[in-house]
Amino acid sequence: MNTKVIQGGNFSDHRGTISYVNDFKFNDIERFYIISNSDENPFRAWQGHKLDAKNFYCVSGSFKIYFVKIDNWQKPSKMLEIETVFVSESESKIVHIPAGYANAIESLESNSKLISFSTLPLMNVKEDDVRYPSDYWNINAL
Repeated sequence: MNTKVIQGGNFSDHRGTISYVNDFKFNDIERFYIISNSDENPFRAWQGHKLDAKNFYCVSGSFKIYFVKIDNWQKPSKMLEIETVFVSESESKIVHIPAGYANAIESLESNSKLISFSTLPLMNVKEDDVRYPSDYWNINAL
């Protein structure tokens, strides 16, 4: 598995709480997005990236992040292993998914928010982005 979880932590005192991931480096980050899935459609899937690496951090609520290593961009196997990482606002960690994967995110609570840090410049996204139907890989079989 080339994906990794970069663990952070939380510090609390009488002033409040600070969440951090000090080992995450922003060297290759080009842009970021904050994602909030609707309650009617909590599952956002499947988006593949040939060149772009993704880094996800949960700001509020909780998510399951699913990802598969793509074997063939035109017609990937439906039998690819689906890997899953749970993230929540109480756990300060970043999930790094390298280029070459497709990912999906599922919000598990209303008003959940996830930051996605991307490494590819916006002008190159069109040639990188590959989308598959939301039921292409069956997360319910996990």
